[in-house]
Amino acid sequence: MIGIIDYNAGNITSVERALKNLNIDFLMSKNPQELENCDKLIFPGVGDASYAMQQLAKLGFDKFILSQVKKNIPLLGICLGSQIIFDFSEEGNTKCLGLIGGKINHLYSIDKSLESKGFKVPHMGWNNLEIKKECPILKDVPKNADFYFVHSYVICPDDSDVVAATADYGIKIPAVIQKDNIFACQFHPEKSGEPGLQILKNFCNL
Repeated sequence: MIGIIDYNAGNITSVERALKNLNIDFLMSKNPQELENCDKLIFPGVGDASYAMQQLAKLGFDKFILSQVKKNIPLLGICLGSQIIFDFSEEGNTKCLGLIGGKINHLYSIDKSLESKGFKVPHMGWNNLEIKKECPILKDVPKNADFYFVHSYVICPDDSDVVAATADYGIKIPAVIQKDNIFACQFHPEKSGEPGLQILKNFCNL
């Protein structure tokens, strides 16, 4: 059973719809105890990092996610969920979950010239991926497939080896992350057509 973490800061409806399209059984809940027996967890997210962390703590999901990851339960972070698995976000100067070493920085903090070059914030639209390493959730994903991004902040991992794929938006943006049983997509696979559904299917079939 796939568990979807509902913490009032997620793109829940679109993830729910995507899993229904794939005929994958799932349980969505605001109660960590109800997701205890799920063998995989999807961690969606949109919006502000500070608010998201407050909601996770309020509902008890911060400790729950750490606990389940330690039990080797596969976790898939999506968009904001892909960012707050790291140590710290520049957005609201927010301490995050710390599952993977690294920070989340604003696009213009990384490269101030992006604005003058016409790269607007948020980065919104379709980009293809440059695969950096083999990753099980990228299996059977077409090489030239495009994925839908909406974000202003960028993952800056301490260890570049966790980056499985990047996207080009004036700089190389880490787009797919993998470290052990932790997976993350900066883009929205649930809004990215058949290639995105393939990623979700791959994760659910791990």
